[in-house]
Amino acid sequence: MRLSLATSAIALTIALASCAAPKETLQETTPVAAEATTESPTVTEARAFMARAESELSDMSDEASLVFWAQATNITDETNAAAAEIGARATKLSVSLANESKKFNIDDLPQDLARKMTKLRAGITIPAPSTEGAAEELSTITTDLDAKYGTGTFNYKGKDMTLDELSTIIETSRDPEELKAVWEGWRTVSPAMKDEYARMVEIANEGAVALGYPSLDQMWLSNYDMAPEEMEAEVDRLWSQVEPLYKELHCYARTRLNAQYGDDVQPKTGPIRADLLGNMWAQDWSGIYDVVKTDTPGPSYNVTQRLVEKGYDPIKMVKTGEAFFTSLGFAPLPETFWERSMITRPEGKEVICHASAWDLDNKDDVRIKMCTEVNEEDFDTVHHELGHNFYQRAYKDQDFLYKDGANDGFHEAIGDFIGLSITPEYLKQIGLINESEMPPADADTALLLNIALKKIAFLPFALTVDGWRWDVLSGKTAPADYNDAWWAKRLEMQGIVPPGPRPADAFDPGAKYHIPGNTPYLRYFLSYILQFQFHKAACEQAGWEGPLHRCSIYDNKEVGERFNAMLEMGASKPWPDALEAFTGTREIDGSAIVEYFDPLMVYLKEQNEGQSCGWDEPAAE
Repeated sequence: MRLSLATSAIALTIALASCAAPKETLQETTPVAAEATTESPTVTEARAFMARAESELSDMSDEASLVFWAQATNITDETNAAAAEIGARATKLSVSLANESKKFNIDDLPQDLARKMTKLRAGITIPAPSTEGAAEELSTITTDLDAKYGTGTFNYKGKDMTLDELSTIIETSRDPEELKAVWEGWRTVSPAMKDEYARMVEIANEGAVALGYPSLDQMWLSNYDMAPEEMEAEVDRLWSQVEPLYKELHCYARTRLNAQYGDDVQPKTGPIRADLLGNMWAQDWSGIYDVVKTDTPGPSYNVTQRLVEKGYDPIKMVKTGEAFFTSLGFAPLPETFWERSMITRPEGKEVICHASAWDLDNKDDVRIKMCTEVNEEDFDTVHHELGHNFYQRAYKDQDFLYKDGANDGFHEAIGDFIGLSITPEYLKQIGLINESEMPPADADTALLLNIALKKIAFLPFALTVDGWRWDVLSGKTAPADYNDAWWAKRLEMQGIVPPGPRPADAFDPGAKYHIPGNTPYLRYFLSYILQFQFHKAACEQAGWEGPLHRCSIYDNKEVGERFNAMLEMGASKPWPDALEAFTGTREIDGSAIVEYFDPLMVYLKEQNEGQSCGWDEPAAE
């Protein structure tokens, strides 16, 4: 499972266009104060303005999406220039519309119209001020940052290696010196981004202030149907529910890593070395399952091996993911999906391999962009990305500004919610394993540990990314302190440290796509909570009576009908309304994830008995 989380590069620089599931860069901007008038505009005038705004944004979205797709699937000087040009035009359009909307008093408008006005003003990811040349400069910077990441390589043992190749080494090598070299090598890609990133923050903050926000972080936090400070409190509450499970997992993993590598590489106490965790960013620890596996029996099968043995290729993997959704009653993907998607890395082209789901016309031209390989990780990722596509299709009949998830966490949660149904029973139903290979109940601990290494290990990483970025956007962290602040946050939240001292020019946050790609990351934390909440609700609807981790909703059309009803709402209602439509509750709640992993929590506590858990002090040098 890549935290791809489908960051749909449809960064419709129109930060409003929900053209792609998780927008990556959306740009808009600053206010040009409206001239005073003798009387307030009427509701009729506000409706006419909104109709024009949605029409213009929709047209721009269609045009820009094609350009951004061309750039993401074939990075050249020409496609970069085209993306920068359309980005600047889209920014200017959204700027002018956001500023024009200010003449309308939201408090005087009907609820639906007021909601659209709010989305028009606050739904911008990276706003530019209306200062001459600002939109063009911002668009050039964001395009260049995207290209620097997408074309980044590191020469290791005489070969220029891509991120995918380097990540494979991180996942499979058990040589700490090699891990350190590759981990540090990928981070040589990002120092060149630092100055541009700092300039982008400067411009975007000017844009946010011009739109009436104290800073860009507060603007981002205004998109959750509650005040920013209330949303921050919600995040703290949710983290407090799941933090105990993470701390037990950290303690357990550290003990096993110490047994593997010894005190000189990984001490028994303190933080964990980031390069030892089987993932380039230590956000998913499933790559080291072989190191930390339980002493209880696990599944007798290997999903990657079975995919290969059964003759799966990337297309068949995507077809299988599609079949899960059609089993719930959804219509098959259009033929254009298969004709236009980038399912494998094309030869002879520089591309952005980061998996993403796209909606290029806000109707039926949905696509995925992946460099798919036949393995369990990409099998999971396919289900995730298709979740975005089916969500996009479900709300295609909504008005333009409502063609989006109920909140950005919903969009990310949908595919992973489906992924929770990739249980042994599901694997048996689709023929990947047979009845005799169905793991017994005593294998559940091993199954849950493998899932926790993906899902629970990720939670504090998600909070680290945006926690660091909020401090940058608010001005609390200056450019000179970017890297030190990054590692202070990672130590605080995740209990990890780099494998060695970092260079003075290091910009390690830039080595994670969502930083140069400007994708807000709180959505992923919320999605990891929501997906388990959705799963529990769906299993209850299906009449499931066993443990949550054994439940699969595959081929349950009754659940699919209720699920689709929530998806069809898009962003037309506040997210609590959408949540209630499917789960019966209006509050995001971490209790489902705690219940799901309860058998594992019991095991971890037993294994950690007598260990010095926690990481208050850095690991000994």
